[in-house]
Amino acid sequence: MSKPEWTADPAPLLAVGDGFQLSEVDPRSTPGFDGGKRDGEHLLEAEAPAISELQERLYAESRTGGMRRVLLILQAMDTAGKGGVIRHVVGAIDPQGTKIYGFKKPTPEELSHDFLWRVRRQVPGPGIVGVFDRSHYEDVLIGRVRHLAPPEEIEARYGQIVEFERELIADGTTIIKAMLHISSVEQKARLGERLDRDDKHWKYNPGDIDERLLWPDYQNAYQIALERTSTPEAPWFVVPADRKWYARIAVQRLLLDALRRLDPQWPTATFDVAAERKRLAAS
Repeated sequence: MSKPEWTADPAPLLAVGDGFQLSEVDPRSTPGFDGGKRDGEHLLEAEAPAISELQERLYAESRTGGMRRVLLILQAMDTAGKGGVIRHVVGAIDPQGTKIYGFKKPTPEELSHDFLWRVRRQVPGPGIVGVFDRSHYEDVLIGRVRHLAPPEEIEARYGQIVEFERELIADGTTIIKAMLHISSVEQKARLGERLDRDDKHWKYNPGDIDERLLWPDYQNAYQIALERTSTPEAPWFVVPADRKWYARIAVQRLLLDALRRLDPQWPTATFDVAAERKRLAAS
């Protein structure tokens, strides 16, 4: 069976640009891909080795002084599939080559610092593919919806985020920002499944309903955040997520493209290979 192919580069189709409206994105669409679920699953499996090798090359580069690294930022409403993306896409990489961190409710210590303090501490090191399962964007999403900070402070944070990301890029970080866009109808079905299945009860949080009741407010908060923080050097990509398989191959493609652009190379040996072969043979 031949590997399914994208019919168009999904990045331009998913990127947030001038005039972007979140409300116009169909969460069940599959931009750039005409195949179905089975095709998507086959593509996901087929591309996994390429991601693994590119990350290993990136890590090898870092062992000889390279400073480049990748940071994948995942944002979404509850049940949109962040965990599945991490498991099926990032899971193709050697665990030693990844750093996955999920930002929860700030601790008292974290609250005693500016909102980016705890984020800076989790930035991946050279050669690593880092993943933020939720991120500093929570501070302008739930922070805005739940009024966790004064309006003027929330407004200031958009600019601070843009500057923070520019600092990371200048320091060798390639940033991929993906919002998994799920519909209210699909979220309700997924929450229902968690209630219907004993093996899913551990994933259910009654607080998810409280957040769901604020759906229009969250959609507005996302619209504002996407507009204010999508930049040429760190654009946002809005990935339709009602079809889990599509969200996974779309994020996989974004990550794969980023690694291919970096094109890390295996370091050249700093020793005489032939001489070492002789030494090994004689040992």
